[in-house]
Amino acid sequence: MNHVHEIELPFVNNQQNPQDSNWQPQDLFRDGPLFNEDLAPVPSEKRTWTTYNFAALWISMAHCIPTYMLAGGLVAVGMNWWQALLTIGLGNIIVLIPILLNAHPGTKYGIPFPVLARSSFGTKGANIPAVLRAIVACGWFGIQTYIGGEAVKTFIEIIWPEYAHIGGGIKVLGLEIPSMITFLVFWTLNILIIFLGMEYVKIFENWAAPIVLILAASLLLWVVLLAGGFGPILFQPSRFANFDEFWKVFVPSLTGMIGFWATLSLNVPDFTRYGRGQKEQILGQVLGLPTTMIAFSAMGVVITSASQVILHQVPVEQLWDPVLVIQKLTSSDIYPGRTEPFIANTNLRLSVAVISLLGVAIATISVNIAANVVSPANDFANLAPKRISFKIGGLITGIIGILIMPWNLLESADIYIFEWLVGYSALLGPIAGVMIVDYWVIKRQRLNVPDLYRPDGIYPPYNKKAIVALIVGIIPNIPGFIRAANGMSNGENIFDVIYPYSWFIGLFLSGFIHLLFSCLFRNKTVNN
Repeated sequence: MNHVHEIELPFVNNQQNPQDSNWQPQDLFRDGPLFNEDLAPVPSEKRTWTTYNFAALWISMAHCIPTYMLAGGLVAVGMNWWQALLTIGLGNIIVLIPILLNAHPGTKYGIPFPVLARSSFGTKGANIPAVLRAIVACGWFGIQTYIGGEAVKTFIEIIWPEYAHIGGGIKVLGLEIPSMITFLVFWTLNILIIFLGMEYVKIFENWAAPIVLILAASLLLWVVLLAGGFGPILFQPSRFANFDEFWKVFVPSLTGMIGFWATLSLNVPDFTRYGRGQKEQILGQVLGLPTTMIAFSAMGVVITSASQVILHQVPVEQLWDPVLVIQKLTSSDIYPGRTEPFIANTNLRLSVAVISLLGVAIATISVNIAANVVSPANDFANLAPKRISFKIGGLITGIIGILIMPWNLLESADIYIFEWLVGYSALLGPIAGVMIVDYWVIKRQRLNVPDLYRPDGIYPPYNKKAIVALIVGIIPNIPGFIRAANGMSNGENIFDVIYPYSWFIGLFLSGFIHLLFSCLFRNKTVNN
């Protein structure tokens, strides 16, 4: 028997509803090339994530060293403390919108990001956004692993000072031997947890969230008490003489803040597919993301400000690194102006160093696994579902994370914010635009789940309309990215002007083009 299914288009009333919950597990084409168990819809009995689980997920991901350093990067380019926090808060409220929009189909249908992308880009075309998302995640994985490894190295040197001299200054891929060793140790810990599976990821995130919060609050209280106040940064004025000067820095900084979680705005279905319902995932994410990003960044501001009083001989740009601050406070050296170490008792000092090491490790691993391994593991599995499992996809992520050499991305605030964060948001904004318009406007939240796993179903191998829309959204930002990456400053042109708006331009332009093409070329797909 032949069944004709029409994909929902705007302003078209379909009598046939190709949706949704009327299919059974036996309807899935399990032997087909598009199926494996890791990409399969999550059955209802395994959708157990509550509001707390989603809030804890975001708290764990947001409580990381890059978040702590965000305000420092903005202050370094001229903002005062409240301008920096305002930029961070606004950026996270904006990015929360596409996060919630793309989270909905994950909870409704129990499918991960690359499978959802099949409905927009085609069963094979979905690999385009999946690979773009995966490469970005590999970069972030490398950054977080490097930061975690450097933190481990710092605390090892407190306990074993000779460790810093291993290798005699020899470098491997630009890293000295001690740094490379701790990087690889931290790398291994991340991969091991992924190999345990998603249930263990949930458990880890659940208890990591409160632990990291308590430790960060303890550090803040300790530093403020030592300094006898909040320090000078809270009274430091902005370096911008007028609004125009502020705006030139604010816009790319805002785009960078959006880019910070632009990855999750795509692959959030990888987590919401485990949710009990829409209410749980929406409330958990609203409570967990913007509040934590603002609060933890504010902690970074206060701790750094108070540290200026205590560690008055350390350049302020170095004090934005919490690992360095803890290293100084737990050192056995007597700081100038003091008569004894900050912690005089040796056993207590070592205990604080070990606890700090565990706190940094937990914070870094929790964000790395959730934000930077789960999605690319699924994305790489989507390339060849019968050959690549979730675990193998995680391993591929880890290998690419090494080859990217992330330590080069963290050399300065300009590279970190204006090249890396803004640059990759130019890729992710157009993907989000296509997916949101496709699901909410064109298909009106209706998907034929079994056909997402069928090569000959209603979804074509390549949805040319979506792919063209994606390309159109990326093209305007390429010249600006090339000029920024190569440090070209020989006169400002139109591409330099629009580049700071790359995420916004890509999102709205790709979404509009996809909607326009879908209205102009209304097709029916026949599934035999």
